[in-house]
Parts: sequence; structure tokens; C-alpha cells
Amino acid sequence: MAPDMGMAVETETVRGLVYGPSGKQLDVYRPAGRSGPVPAVLLWHGIGPDERDVLEPLARTAAAHGLLALVPDWRSDAADGGRAHLLESLAFARKEAGGLGGDGESYVLAGWSAGAGAALGVALRPEIADGWRPRAVVCVAGRYDLPARTTGTAPLADLAAGRDPGVPVHLVHGSRDAVLDAHYSRDLAEALRASGRAVTAVTLQEPDTDHAGVIMTEYDPAADRCVPTTEARAVAAGRMVAGVLAEAAGA
Repeated sequence: MAPDMGMAVETETVRGLVYGPSGKQLDVYRPAGRSGPVPAVLLWHGIGPDERDVLEPLARTAAAHGLLALVPDWRSDAADGGRAHLLESLAFARKEAGGLGGDGESYVLAGWSAGAGAALGVALRPEIADGWRPRAVVCVAGRYDLPARTTGTAPLADLAAGRDPGVPVHLVHGSRDAVLDAHYSRDLAEALRASGRAVTAVTLQEPDTDHAGVIMTEYDPAADRCVPTTEARAVAAGRMVAGVLAEAAGA
């Protein structure tokens, strides 16, 4: 068991569970010592292939907020852009979260960067998950004018065509993001609100950090990946995202 950075609640981790026919793996983060089920979140990483470790700081912080966080690998360089991996992980989470300590009735779907559009796509096109929708969607530092990895259509195009996510959508985007400018999340928030949905079902927060910092990491050029950081603005942003996940899940 390891405590989250600055959090009082201890967490425990289960690593390397195979989640489907692809043989891909996911990690489980949950609060230690809980006797009953806790709200669950499936958290998808960005475009880097098999980078579930990049989300560990955020997932551990979410667990310290009382959530069961499932973080799968997936490969954007697969022939289908990662669609099969993402949907396999979703099917696994829906079926197995209860046995891992989660409450299947309180389920959030979330993603960072390319994972954000993938998560929103499921809510906009629930037919890809047999009509299922999560309790809420949390999109972190995403872009929504490009085809979602889960659906093959752009979320903004789906909204323009009259599709409705049907659940609350919570957006977080670093105000200093130089990889994907925060205007992508602002544009999505405007499109959601302009479509006639209740403003209370759409939130947008812009912490003072960048693309990596919003998940409590920093980009390491030598490793060519994001790694954990203790930089104050990134830690504050990651805690904000974890709080949004917890609120969305009803934790």
C-alpha cells in the first residue's frame, strides 16, 4: 500500500490484469481498507501506445478520493486505431469492476488527450456498447474535432448531427497547454451548451498547467514519455482532476 502525494487515504494497486482477447493489461487503484463497493472510473491514456503507467499519479490520487480506478493499456498504432482495445477494456470494466471493489451503478468514463475524445464518443454513440452509457464523462486535455478512437467520428460532428451524450460532461484543460490548446475544450463546451442541454450538465475548468501537468506529470524528452512530477502547479491540477472524477462519480 502506498499513500497518495499529500493525501491521507492509503491506496492499494493491482497490476497487470489481462482484460480481453487482445492480451492487453490494466492496473487497478483503489482505497485501502474499504469494506463496501466504491464508485468506479475507467481512465484511458493518450496516443502513446501502452502508456497506462503515465496515468498512475492521477489514478492513485483518484483512489485516495475514494474511487476504484481502472487504467488499461491500448495502442493507437493498431490497425483500427485502438478501437478494439478500448472497447475490450470497457467491456471488462463493466463486467468485472464489482468483483474488484467497484460499484457498477456509479461508473464514470474518462480519458486524457486522445483518450478524452474516445470517452466522449461512447456517450455520443452508445450503440457501440450495447446502448450503455456511463454515469458521467470526464474529458481531460482533449481534442474533439478529430475522429474519436472508439467511434471513428468526431464528437463535434456528432453533436452537430443532433446526437446527445445523455450524461454530464466535465472538461478539464490546462490553460498553458501547448500540445492541444485549451480552445478545443472551450469549443466543445460551447457546442454542448448551444445544443440546448442544461448548462449544469457541462463544466469546464482550466488549471494553470500544461498538457502533461494536468495529469500530474511532466514530459521527459529522454524517455519520450510523461513521468511523475512534484511541481506545484501540476500537483494542484492533478488533484483538481481527481476531485472532478470523484464528484462526477458521486464519491
